[in-house]
Amino acid sequence: MTSQSAATLRSRYAEQAASDLEENRRRQQELAEKITVLKQEEALLADILNLAERYQGFADASRLPEQLQDEAVAAKAKRAPAGAASRRSGSARTAPAGSTAKAGAQAKSRQPLLGDLLADLLGTYEEPRLAKELRDELLEKHPDRNPTPQVVRNTLESLVAKGRIRRHKQQRSVMYTLVKPGAAGSSD
Repeated sequence: MTSQSAATLRSRYAEQAASDLEENRRRQQELAEKITVLKQEEALLADILNLAERYQGFADASRLPEQLQDEAVAAKAKRAPAGAASRRSGSARTAPAGSTAKAGAQAKSRQPLLGDLLADLLGTYEEPRLAKELRDELLEKHPDRNPTPQVVRNTLESLVAKGRIRRHKQQRSVMYTLVKPGAAGSSD
């Protein structure tokens, strides 16, 4: 090997090392930026988790506690005579924030889940039942509950997906039966 070829080889190695070092620094900068973004996302998710834990007692998670409080105040105003309504609405605003909302949410959260109620109703029958029949019976036995027919069908289908009930199709009708414990079943 000549001295000229050795010098050329050394310069190529130096260029390659400089290029690799430059690429390494660029990649480190990218990773540092990604770490910063991930830390921000982690902080945001931690805040969301804290909020979720704080409002876990509310029955309807899609609604804010302030909305529940406003509804409780409006419901009290409707029940009271005209003169008392204005007095009560003023005092309700001075109540601690969330106190009426929390009480309303706790009362709602004591109600059994719709899926459990429907499964209990299905358990009383041996033969398949229509969603409409189950809804009618639910309204009769639980007048405080008023789910729409679509909500009842969606709840029944979620129970089918969980394997708690079985779906039976007869022509254009869909009927449901409770899956007995220990019985493995699939939907038709």
